[in-house]
Amino acid sequence: MKILANDGISKSGIIALEDAGFEVITTKVAQEQVANYINTNDVAVLLVRSATKVRKDIIDACPGLKIIGRGGVGMDNIDVEYAREKGIHVINTPASSSDSVAELVFAHLFTGVRFLHDANRNMPLEGDTNFEALKKAYANGIELRGKTLGIIGFGRIGRSVARVALGLGMRVIASDKFVGEAAIRVDFYNGQFINVDIVTEPIEQILKEADFITLHVPAQEGGYVIGKPEFETMKNGVGIVNASRGGVIDEVALIEALDSKKVAFAGLDVFENEPTPAIQVLMHPNVSLTPHIGAATLEAQDRIGTELAEQIASLLKTENS
Repeated sequence: MKILANDGISKSGIIALEDAGFEVITTKVAQEQVANYINTNDVAVLLVRSATKVRKDIIDACPGLKIIGRGGVGMDNIDVEYAREKGIHVINTPASSSDSVAELVFAHLFTGVRFLHDANRNMPLEGDTNFEALKKAYANGIELRGKTLGIIGFGRIGRSVARVALGLGMRVIASDKFVGEAAIRVDFYNGQFINVDIVTEPIEQILKEADFITLHVPAQEGGYVIGKPEFETMKNGVGIVNASRGGVIDEVALIEALDSKKVAFAGLDVFENEPTPAIQVLMHPNVSLTPHIGAATLEAQDRIGTELAEQIASLLKTENS
């Protein structure tokens, strides 16, 4: 049975699938040719990340497709319910990349509070001629320890973020429409750990109380999660990070908030207009930027590959038994 991993898959995932008896194809097929390739090569399983879109046209055109797998969490690039109505299994790997995304959130937070995004731009240009002035310019950083982190969206990734924040000594508040409370386990050396119970609060409370805000919500259909009214409610000098989906923050309102100093800095891994983000966002001196790489660690990709392999083998074994 053939599997097309159109957006790539880790070596460990390939090995696990091949050990289970599958033929893995890692040829990158253009979006408009995906359906034809699947049918011509008798592909039963299509694996994607965020690049390949699996809409109704592909689903209708590929009657031999048994499984669509998303390497990662969000499945907004797949018509999930339609596929399932057609009898196709749709799977993802929600737990595999949570820690990777959480660490990137803190990369952006540390970058923002210590001006690394700006220093890394200016040191190569002026470090040898204007060292003392740059030293003075970046000498007013602040610590994360003791500050309040507001987490909007308290699923697996939000909880991983909370775990890191608690380890840093931050105060954590969270908001989620579907999660009332969660126990966060923070592990230490030699098997020691603590459990911290966090009860979620209304988003309005997060906006008012948080020194830093990070979003971990799915793609939105009914408007922004954070727009101009929400920015106005926030503390002056707040830092904000979005490593979830583009379109959950109104980027026009964000630039206005940055220019007015309402928001001290933003860390963005995702953008409204991917893959061509607005130039005003890319060029703003108080924005730390990454190109949608939250889940892109070697460890996460290994976990994603092996988890997909396990799910596929289990589903097809059950189907054939």
